[in-house]
Amino acid sequence: MNEPILITGCARSGTSLIAGIINQSGAFGGNMSGPNSNNPKGMFENARIRNSIVKPYFRSIDVDPLGQYPLPDVTDLPIPTAWRSRVEEIIQHEGYKDGPWMYKGAKMCLHWPVWHYAFPKAKWIIVRRKDEDIVNSCMRTGFMRAFHNPNNLKAVGARNEKEGWQWWVDQHKARFREMMDEGLNLAVIWPQHMIDGDYSQVKNRLEWLGLEWSLDVPEFIEPKLWKARNKKKPIKMK
Repeated sequence: MNEPILITGCARSGTSLIAGIINQSGAFGGNMSGPNSNNPKGMFENARIRNSIVKPYFRSIDVDPLGQYPLPDVTDLPIPTAWRSRVEEIIQHEGYKDGPWMYKGAKMCLHWPVWHYAFPKAKWIIVRRKDEDIVNSCMRTGFMRAFHNPNNLKAVGARNEKEGWQWWVDQHKARFREMMDEGLNLAVIWPQHMIDGDYSQVKNRLEWLGLEWSLDVPEFIEPKLWKARNKKKPIKMK
């Protein structure tokens, strides 16, 4: 099998949007989670890898399987030696023949040494978004519940939910720095550029991944981007 494209980032930062674009551009993802109220176009995350490999691993090390709180300690992670074979078996069983393939998981950055050990030559995409936008999205999203719990707030030194989610975002940013410092083969994408009408960054990243920009991509993107544009505050004329 080819080495995978691994797509990660904070939840609520646009990982599903970017994974959808990469999938539209030719990367095989297997049987991926479909649309829901939080991701109208789909999550573009392989459901079997998430549910039968990633979540059980998180439970086995006594951390939150949703990747909210508590989080894994990357300095003390058991490294399963069969991780690669198990992931590849699922992808092949779900129809992979040849060419590029991908797995998207926001939680991957939280246990990135496991994936790096399994796929040392993978190409990584890290999706970024402004801290404030992620925090506000977490507070509006029903399944992001970790910092409704006062005990969790106390454990991370936060006075309220907003501070709790900022701590959580900072933990992800620390993982991104670790991945860069370790020399992983990675590139960063900011979906905000597309919201502002500039597709050059995502086109550049697709070229780096060996994929081609599809004419279907703008149609896939626009509903999400219009939703984001409509939330912007109107400009007041002086």
